[in-house]
Amino acid sequence: MKDLALSTGSLSLEQLDALLTHLPVDISFVDAAGFIRYYSESPSRLFKRTPEVIGRHVEKCHPEKSVSTVRKILEAFKTGRRSEALFWLESEGRHIVIRYIALRSAEGEYEGCLEVTQDATKLRALKGEMRLLDWEG
Repeated sequence: MKDLALSTGSLSLEQLDALLTHLPVDISFVDAAGFIRYYSESPSRLFKRTPEVIGRHVEKCHPEKSVSTVRKILEAFKTGRRSEALFWLESEGRHIVIRYIALRSAEGEYEGCLEVTQDATKLRALKGEMRLLDWEG
């Protein structure tokens, strides 16, 4: 099987899928027209997705009270006024961080939106430094 040529290397389709599945964050991709094209799936996914969301317009995947915010973010990304929106919340004792990032081509054209969701509870609790491997503790 041929590797996929990327801007900084190449990966097989299997390697790319494994990489995306094992990232310590959940990602979703919404194309420039507003349709969900991809989401990563892992056992620790914070907000469950089902395959039925693929091809659905992103506005149909949010509660009605959130749709105006979704529209505002995507419009700001499309026009180039903004490139990121950051949210965080507490849920079931976890500190959840959600970032929406505008993806643009090398020419600056809007390609879509990347949603990155992370359980930052353990990161938030880190203190001091950890410079050596400590698998004993």
